[in-house]
Amino acid sequence: MAVASSSDVAILALGVVLAAAYLFRDSIFSSSTPKAVPVAPSKLANGHGNPRDFIAKMKEGKKRLIIFYGSQTGTAEEYAIRIAKEAKTKFGLTSLVCDPEEYDFENLDQVPEDSCVIFVMATYGEGEPTDNAVQLMENLTDSAFEFSNGQHGLEGLKYVVFGLGNRTYEHYNAIARQVDDELTKMGAVRIGERGEGDDDKSMEEDYLEWKDNFWPAFAEALGVEEGQGGDTPDFAVTELESHPPEKVYLGELSARALTKTKGIHDAKNPYASPVKISRELFQVGGDRNCVHVELDIEGSGITYQHGDHVGVWPLNPDVEVDRLLCALGLYSKKDTVINVDSLDPALAKVPFPVPSTYISVLRHYIDISAVAGRQILGVLAKFAPSPEADAFMRNLTSNKDEYAAVVANGCLKLGEVLQLAAGNDINAHPTPQNTTAWAIPFDIVISSIPRLQPRYYSISSSPKLNPTSVHVTAVVLKYESIANKLVASRWVHGVGSNFLLNIKHAANGETADASEGIEHISLPAYAIEGPRGAHKAEDVYKIPVHVRRSTFRLPTNPKSPVIMVGPGTGVAPFRGFIQERVALARRTLEKNGDDALADWGQISLFYGCRKSTEDFLYKDEWPQYTAELKGKFTMHCAFSREPPYKPDGSKIYVQDLIWDDRKNIADAILNGKGYVYICGDAKAMSKAVEEVLARILGEAKGGSEAEGAAEIKLMKERSRLMLDVWS
Repeated sequence: MAVASSSDVAILALGVVLAAAYLFRDSIFSSSTPKAVPVAPSKLANGHGNPRDFIAKMKEGKKRLIIFYGSQTGTAEEYAIRIAKEAKTKFGLTSLVCDPEEYDFENLDQVPEDSCVIFVMATYGEGEPTDNAVQLMENLTDSAFEFSNGQHGLEGLKYVVFGLGNRTYEHYNAIARQVDDELTKMGAVRIGERGEGDDDKSMEEDYLEWKDNFWPAFAEALGVEEGQGGDTPDFAVTELESHPPEKVYLGELSARALTKTKGIHDAKNPYASPVKISRELFQVGGDRNCVHVELDIEGSGITYQHGDHVGVWPLNPDVEVDRLLCALGLYSKKDTVINVDSLDPALAKVPFPVPSTYISVLRHYIDISAVAGRQILGVLAKFAPSPEADAFMRNLTSNKDEYAAVVANGCLKLGEVLQLAAGNDINAHPTPQNTTAWAIPFDIVISSIPRLQPRYYSISSSPKLNPTSVHVTAVVLKYESIANKLVASRWVHGVGSNFLLNIKHAANGETADASEGIEHISLPAYAIEGPRGAHKAEDVYKIPVHVRRSTFRLPTNPKSPVIMVGPGTGVAPFRGFIQERVALARRTLEKNGDDALADWGQISLFYGCRKSTEDFLYKDEWPQYTAELKGKFTMHCAFSREPPYKPDGSKIYVQDLIWDDRKNIADAILNGKGYVYICGDAKAMSKAVEEVLARILGEAKGGSEAEGAAEIKLMKERSRLMLDVWS
């Protein structure tokens, strides 16, 4: 190795000194005055502080109201926005409408004295909070949770509660009541009475009655006077003379659907699933329909489990789209491209993708097929085309009984009410010639009508047997309205199930009258080809869907007894349950031989329908499942409109079969630690089944029905009794 000379070292050292002097020249040769360092602006000052701090957002936006909504399907959010809009219109007060999942609650005690917190809370499942309200409820109910004051207390906090529930369920409005109780315990002060909406009767009427009494109490508590606000629009609608056609939403539910790019498929980006099979499950030629649809999910990235739900995104029927286009005077420019901008993004988000067209908004994006609400009729009255129409609308708005008799019992949609008020014939197919036009600004239509929501169905298959398809079992909703002095009784058709029926007809080349009988000629038609024909490829139709997860699951151990109660389409998830067990049985038998199922728990299904020859769902499949499960599966059937009947001649239902099998059921639950599942009607069936189970368990334990009810409650708490019911 070479050795450096002394001159080399000296030169190298000089170079290092000169380099250092250059690099640090500002420090060495600067004046004694320190150089000003630019300070980054405060993030909080620019509104970009802790995004989970709602107090900071309130102060920054000068909001006196903060509204939290616990919502599973979007309804509670809609009511929260309505309250915010009305506070702005009546009192000029602006609100912060918040998803509680996006905020922390340690500083709830810091809400200013001149402000208040409003809770709009839905109750989900068995008295549970909605998914987005779980953390909020944990904070309110946990006595160890401390607010910024170092206590679990909210002394003097002003609050309001409106709950959304369904009286047919055991835990009616449980979450709203719990919020109210917990806040009261902590020293908070409620303004007005707690509101409770009942979806079984009329959520809308309950809300209107509550808010009419609430606002005066609110005004007094916050020291505000009505009339300080103004009737300002939420949206600005602009007609676009030119816009690239490929960038206009014509019914697409997401940007990915419009641009045909790949991505995760969920509620924000539904998958257009090809219909592999669609068939009628009821007796052909009868007066009712039940549709079986198999949706192809291969290659979509969608997965599911037995017990999950599938969300089907329907559209409004052609006749209602035409009716409202005519009533709004927009028929001649239905394809005009429009853009929609929110004038208050914090309060009113544009509810659908834009730009779009008038006809696309009415067909795909807003729920024009729902019964018209009483409040919207009052909003639209001032646009009446005649004094008579104005008087008609105001009478419906102010006269609760008249509204109930004509609109609610008559099942009148908004377009029909507008026609009726103007003296038009609602039974004729609507045209611009026979329908009076109302000069209603389109922004008010968007503000007043909620977004068209997906319809959820219990998945009736198991991915273990059907990994590339999701099965849907949907009874087609069709019923007669109640006649009144203005409108005769007529058929009313559910949007989602009749959309599926349309798909079945088209996929199989059927006509409505050929397969459903003469009275079905008036079945509503839908634009099932989809936007730009994207939902039809040759003879295959597609349906936009997404999967919603559920906790409605079989026990993992097949040795646990299972009792399933599912009359009518309540049997849908249990078909998936049985398929799940059949798949496991096949693997077990193949691996361990013919006696491999000997220690499995008994699986009992209690099913009911009208007649074995008319509406027995999947009648031909059950014997096959029974054979594959080697005697471990038993099906009990109640046919209410065929013999045998009870000794007094009354009909036999599933709860009667459960009572007849009470010895085995008590043994399965108490000794076998079995699981019970109930699916179907919440109003009558579910309650009756729970009552008979309580009676059975009470007797088996040698006590009263009350003791049996306590056992039922314990089973629910331990997820051994699970319900998937609807009203």
